[in-house]
Amino acid sequence: MEIAICDDDKVIREQIRGLIKQQRADAAVALYESGEELLACKRQFDLVFLDIQMKGKNGIETARMLQKTGEDTILVFVTECKEYVFDAFDVGAFHYLLKPLSEKKFAEVLEKAVRKTEKKEKKEIFLIRSRNRNIMLRKDQILYVESRMRKAEIHTCRKSYEIYGTMNELEKQLGGNFYRCHRGYLVNLAYVLEYTTDSISLTDGTVIFLSREKYNAFVSAYMQYLQSGGTSYL
Repeated sequence: MEIAICDDDKVIREQIRGLIKQQRADAAVALYESGEELLACKRQFDLVFLDIQMKGKNGIETARMLQKTGEDTILVFVTECKEYVFDAFDVGAFHYLLKPLSEKKFAEVLEKAVRKTEKKEKKEIFLIRSRNRNIMLRKDQILYVESRMRKAEIHTCRKSYEIYGTMNELEKQLGGNFYRCHRGYLVNLAYVLEYTTDSISLTDGTVIFLSREKYNAFVSAYMQYLQSGGTSYL
């Protein structure tokens, strides 16, 4: 497993490396003290631990540049500041750890990230046809699906696609981690941040409708999803 640690604090870099080696002695760990140095290496990593407040390019800017390469890298932000949490989700962060690091929490996040990495090759692919193009999407990259009359809009972590299709058809095709929370919405349970009796907030800041009559069933489905080991991108 290829892991990068990018932090301008040498003590933190060494601490994270030590914590990784405690759990994954066979992991290849590379250290970088700036976003520029990480980007310049042009290596593809399975997992990157990324500080946010750094000189030069900060962690959010560095993450955006990593995204542009198209690499399927898992990002875990490590920072002293809570206020960047929504920026982190905007760039598809897997998790957000606060300094000083809790060894127990770090171990939990690392194990989840490793499991996700090991499942990459097994991700389900969803074929859609949008504007005369055939597009292959990974189901785990879909945030939610929205009904638009005879069409549906599939919202992913990076962009949206409009296709012809009914919600009933898409519900059957996506299955698994997707829940029909409203007649006009299918939500990927992995991206649920919080919910009320009539709405669901997603990790990217989007708020979608939750039918009041489906509230109890949704809560039950979501709890079952988490208890069965489902990933939550929080």
